[in-house]
Amino acid sequence: MPSSASFQCITLSLLILPAIVLALYFLTSFPHAPDTLLVNPSLASLPKHSRSWQIYPEDAFAGGAYVSLPLGRTRYWLLGPEDGIKIVLIHGLSVPALIWKEIAPRLAERGFRVLLYDLYGRGYSDAPQTTHDASLYTTQLALLLQYIGWSGANICGVSMGGAIAATFAVQFPHLVQGDIALIATAGVLEASDMSRTSRFLSSPLMQFVTSSVPFRMYLQHLASNVSRIDNPSAELVRIQSAHLPGYNPAIASSIREGPVRALSPVFAQLGRQLRKRAKDGAPAGRVLLVWGTKDTVVPYRYSARVKSLLGEDTASLVTLDGAGHDLTLTRGEEIAGKLEAFFNGQDVKE
Repeated sequence: MPSSASFQCITLSLLILPAIVLALYFLTSFPHAPDTLLVNPSLASLPKHSRSWQIYPEDAFAGGAYVSLPLGRTRYWLLGPEDGIKIVLIHGLSVPALIWKEIAPRLAERGFRVLLYDLYGRGYSDAPQTTHDASLYTTQLALLLQYIGWSGANICGVSMGGAIAATFAVQFPHLVQGDIALIATAGVLEASDMSRTSRFLSSPLMQFVTSSVPFRMYLQHLASNVSRIDNPSAELVRIQSAHLPGYNPAIASSIREGPVRALSPVFAQLGRQLRKRAKDGAPAGRVLLVWGTKDTVVPYRYSARVKSLLGEDTASLVTLDGAGHDLTLTRGEEIAGKLEAFFNGQDVKE
């Protein structure tokens, strides 16, 4: 008859052995194939009589086309002469390329070759159900540039688009052949600087709720029973939120995990990168910051922080007195003039 100690050893082995076998099975088994990526539709899926087609038609700019990228279709436009200086315009968090309507045509008329497009989850670009972080958007732009045959360009972004532009310049420096303009750029906002409403709406729970069918039906009911508003951009945001199932999750993910905050290291890296290029004798590229003093979304005080991160010798700041966060719409002609001078190699003064 086995001793008590032997009996305990046998019992322990019988308890441990199945756990070891199970662990080895999971460690050595082949992983399951990933599920098919869900891609939600864009504004192009709405009926032609929808209000969105009046505010922001598919042909809002000349030279429009679609490209099918791995994570969904992207809508883009190419304006201006083919031999003009190349500029990419990147919009921000919630309003698609409509935000450039006062600037893109003016730059094209002044001889620039302008590329603008809708980010994933906004406007006429599809909304992949994935994490909407900085790398998603920089990869989208890199693939788009490859598709249209551009080996490089000047880059200009507004709000979240500025943070995307800075990240793109760090991740794909060979594709930025020229200068960088950042208009009221996001990227350095900390969670404590954001409103409680923004933090609440971007939480995983609210992301699930706002993407649900009942919630969107409720928003559609509100949108159909509320009179039109004087601000087309705000109305377009409301329409996207109510009718596009991928829009609210894209916004929430961009706030929580995307290029809205915590990118101070990126701006610092961009400054070091540009200074190193200058030290090595290569065309270094310059950075222009444009900011409004009445900006309540990305307050003007952040301009000094971004400029400090980039380096005083790398970045210059143009202050627009009295301008808010919608400065590309309200001060479009003035900003277009600043960008024209800057991308033509001139020093831009306030």
